[in-house]
Amino acid sequence: MPWELARDCEGTGDRVKEVAALGILGSRPEGAAVARGFEEVDAGCWADSGDVVVYAERTYAFPGTRAEVAAHYRTAAVRDGWEPDPEAPPGDLRFTRADMALSVAFLTAEGLAEAGLGSRPDLTTGAGYAVVVDAYVPDGATAG
Repeated sequence: MPWELARDCEGTGDRVKEVAALGILGSRPEGAAVARGFEEVDAGCWADSGDVVVYAERTYAFPGTRAEVAAHYRTAAVRDGWEPDPEAPPGDLRFTRADMALSVAFLTAEGLAEAGLGSRPDLTTGAGYAVVVDAYVPDGATAG
């Protein structure tokens, strides 16, 4: 199976770099800091059932509220050319642009434990969150 996933993502390296360099990943409310252990943008590719998706994720620790984070990204995303996702449930921070999806996900102690990241008070006190961009590669074709 890993060989099959690698083959499906073959040729997506340039697209991964392009998505990882998107400005919205570096945008953050005043007071937010890149979370310890997450200094680099996490970026890569995954394939499932013929779908190939390139992703990039940035994780921040923020001492403020979720409402402050939401207000920042609602403004910053639109300014950067993203549109609110009309299919997002109320309250979800999801946006779209061309063949990409942007989401802001708030972190919880339970979610961090499930991901094997243990206890991270810096990410669960206030509003720790991740900014994630998924870019879809059409028909499993290589991106470049």
